[in-house]
Amino acid sequence: MSKRPNILILCTDQQRWDTLGATGNPFVNTPDIDALYAGGAAVPGAYCQSPVCTPSRASFLTGRYPRTTRTRQNGQDIPADERLLSRILADAGYACGLAGKLHLSACHPSVAPITERRIDDGFHAFHWSHHPAYTVGDTNGGGYERLPNWPLNEYNLWLQERGARYETTPVEGCDHVAYGPAAEDHQTTWCAQKTIDFVEAHAGTDQPWMFLTNFFDPHHPFDPPRAYLDRYLDRLDALPLPAFTEGELDGKPPYQSKDHKGAYAGLAGLPFDQMSPQDHRMLRAAYYAMCDLVSDQVGRILGALDDSGQREDTLVVFMSDHGELLGDHGIYLKGPFFYESAVRVPMVFNWPARLAPQTVDGLFELTDLVPTLLEAAGLPPEPGVQGRSIWPSLVAGQGRSTRETVYCEYYNAMSWHSDLGPAQLTMIRDDRYKLVVDHGNDGGELYDLHDDPGEVRNLWDDPDSRDTKLRMTLALSDRMAFTADPLPARRAIW
Repeated sequence: MSKRPNILILCTDQQRWDTLGATGNPFVNTPDIDALYAGGAAVPGAYCQSPVCTPSRASFLTGRYPRTTRTRQNGQDIPADERLLSRILADAGYACGLAGKLHLSACHPSVAPITERRIDDGFHAFHWSHHPAYTVGDTNGGGYERLPNWPLNEYNLWLQERGARYETTPVEGCDHVAYGPAAEDHQTTWCAQKTIDFVEAHAGTDQPWMFLTNFFDPHHPFDPPRAYLDRYLDRLDALPLPAFTEGELDGKPPYQSKDHKGAYAGLAGLPFDQMSPQDHRMLRAAYYAMCDLVSDQVGRILGALDDSGQREDTLVVFMSDHGELLGDHGIYLKGPFFYESAVRVPMVFNWPARLAPQTVDGLFELTDLVPTLLEAAGLPPEPGVQGRSIWPSLVAGQGRSTRETVYCEYYNAMSWHSDLGPAQLTMIRDDRYKLVVDHGNDGGELYDLHDDPGEVRNLWDDPDSRDTKLRMTLALSDRMAFTADPLPARRAIW
């Protein structure tokens, strides 16, 4: 075993916590990810710090909050002085690589192949593919037009070299789902292959490595390979409909009613009330099918670790950047929403040589990932990191987090809601209650997760919940205060 562990982070995009067999889903087929859970330290109480891609990714790659990193919106550039986990590890002698999405800066479609601006991120192997094919324009409110053959990133160039195209075929009877390319041509498979190439290239070397695999799946559009979606078609009626109670959005922040009429304020289609039960179930089937494909590709990667003799030297993390509403609460995709399906994510640490199978009790923030991995690598704390390491309790086989609350932010991260107000919302959750404040709009949400785990009944204006609301508001105020950047660490000497 090398002196320091290799670190492999397998990160999906927009995957709910409840889409694995290991987390209780009876429909999906995710055996390779389930095996990571069975043999690792599962973290059922893991929460992102933003329900949107860029602020969440900037947060978990730095161990700092979106407000602190100044990366609060999609399309915003992460400041050049932020230090990613990859930069910290590279400075400590690690070889660092990436395949797939990064999404820490804006990319510009006028440049081909498109890439995004990079800071000094520490990646010496950088196989970038933001998503399978660039999308432009709004097609009369029905979504975005796909340009399947543009050589926009390394994945698309890989397809061209294979004589393949990123093509989709509509599924008969459903306007919201398509058959995507075959599994062997899928972007998820490409990400896995780039990871395998890196793993095999570092077999037998003394230098530790870190690789970040950022699958685009199961992010929309809903276009899994035909072979994966067809597995669900003969049991489509058994799939659950979205969890939605008529009238539940009354009295909740107005962004929810707006997106109920169509995701992304209608820009991405998916108008809930105009969709049939068949549509809803087909979307769920497609989403589950993409999760299944991810699991199969995770299995290939783990097989490469085994075959190259590096499994015992490698700490594997499986996670996602945030969740997906998938029609729950009458809304698809994501936005200024803090329901469990949007902010709770899958997470497991697996390292057979050091970690016994266990379940981590309590609440975990994705800000805790960086300090946990740095301690696992025997490295000192990084100045400015705001998360907390749980590594000692993992090694002891008694995984637990000391967090009493988790905190999440949304600062106008997607511009199409700004007509309804500032769209500045923050969330705090403890072991029973969740509070969301819609800043500037004199409103918010309060849920008792014991009595109402489905987050249907908003207690914000409930007179019997005033004391709870006050206590949670004060706790939220404290969390917001402590997101202030701890850097510089001390006063400058004059």
